[in-house]
Amino acid sequence: MELYTPVLVLGLLAAGFAVFSVVISAVVGPKRYNRAKLDSYECGIEPTPQPLGGGRFPIKYFITAMMFIVFDIEIIFLYPWAVHFDAMQLFGLVEMVLFIATVFVAYAYVWRRGGLDWD
Repeated sequence: MELYTPVLVLGLLAAGFAVFSVVISAVVGPKRYNRAKLDSYECGIEPTPQPLGGGRFPIKYFITAMMFIVFDIEIIFLYPWAVHFDAMQLFGLVEMVLFIATVFVAYAYVWRRGGLDWD
């Protein structure tokens, strides 16, 4: 257990600092609410009027997010493969080629369906 004590102490310090920062900013910070601060922000684009309850987002946002997640997970699977590539030899190479081919088939499908076109 004494091996993990420094890690636990560092975790507690980090959590304490985060909680302290959020609480102290809420207590000490200015409280000037106005309509502009409460509006949604969309990367410099003027916000469009939203109905009560939030409204709908275009499906292209979700497709872009899903594509990011797919390729992010692919990269996560490539790291351990790259580390142990010598130990797996030809089997590891074939498996990774099949995995990447599967991901790129999904990418090509989304591309052909026009999911990456921004009008």
